[in-house]
Amino acid sequence: MARVVEWTVMMQLNFHRKPILLLFIVAVGVRFLWFLGCQLIRSSHFTNGGRFKQPSILVGRTDVVTVTPWLAPIVWEMTFDPLLMDSIYQPLNITIATTVFAVGKYTNFLRNFLVTAEQHFFVGLRVHYYVFTDRPNEVPSVNMTHGRQLTVLPLPRSHRWEQISTRRMELIQTIIETDLCNHADYIFCLDVDSMFLGRWGTETLERLVAVIHPGYYTAKRAAFPYEHHPLSKAYMAPGQGDFYYSGGAFGGRLKDVHTLAKTCRENYEADAAQGVKAVRQEESYLNRYFLTNKPTKLLSPEYQWSHTKTKPWVIRLFHFQNTYTDKYVTHGH
Repeated sequence: MARVVEWTVMMQLNFHRKPILLLFIVAVGVRFLWFLGCQLIRSSHFTNGGRFKQPSILVGRTDVVTVTPWLAPIVWEMTFDPLLMDSIYQPLNITIATTVFAVGKYTNFLRNFLVTAEQHFFVGLRVHYYVFTDRPNEVPSVNMTHGRQLTVLPLPRSHRWEQISTRRMELIQTIIETDLCNHADYIFCLDVDSMFLGRWGTETLERLVAVIHPGYYTAKRAAFPYEHHPLSKAYMAPGQGDFYYSGGAFGGRLKDVHTLAKTCRENYEADAAQGVKAVRQEESYLNRYFLTNKPTKLLSPEYQWSHTKTKPWVIRLFHFQNTYTDKYVTHGH
């Protein structure tokens, strides 16, 4: 009888322990599956026991120049490992601010810009779009993934793009001072009449980033449309200049872009006070700034191509492409 009672008690104890044991087994199983999943993900990024493939200084692209004379990298497709780049920056939990100006009819480009940006622009990172526009009611609603958001910043109505273009550096300077200092790590300033066709990611991050203009990357320096008026603050003397940079895309760390925008704004205002107008407006001041403040990373023309141009053999992938011919031709963006 005592043995029967003992057996009954043990069964009851085991019965009560089963839920706990089951929960333990489930927890271990979930943990194992999570670990296995991480290993599978890592195995797609790494080889040889969790290490990246060995880079080479002897094998790589030889059809283009990938470093400037001041040792800044020039980013072309197939010159970087996107998985390696992402593994460096994703743990830093950074935020990228992005400014676009959609004035008048340029609001028509916003949807395509934003939709393709969500597909290709810093995917997996926090992005905050700042849209400057005089038609806030026409800003489209676009689905965004977690950690990405859009802020509309109203502007007074303008009948000419140039009236806003001349204030662009001022507005970029101001928003960095008033809104971004404690909310973003990097900022990119992009033309809205463009679309993303391929990855624009962590390979583009650096202190001061410029994009080589697709219209002049094969041209001689004498053909660059620099400002040649000696009285202008954007003046470039004969023999000066490295590359011709696009005004349609530039960026970097907040502090560095703030200094760039502030300097370009001050130079524009000094010229305006003297009745001087630079040939390419803010793009002229941008190129003058980069003469004495060298970009720490350059993006190839793949990152600011034009749909009016045929694809040359050195271009492996269009990352970002202008889509409006008239503005491209008129303003050099």
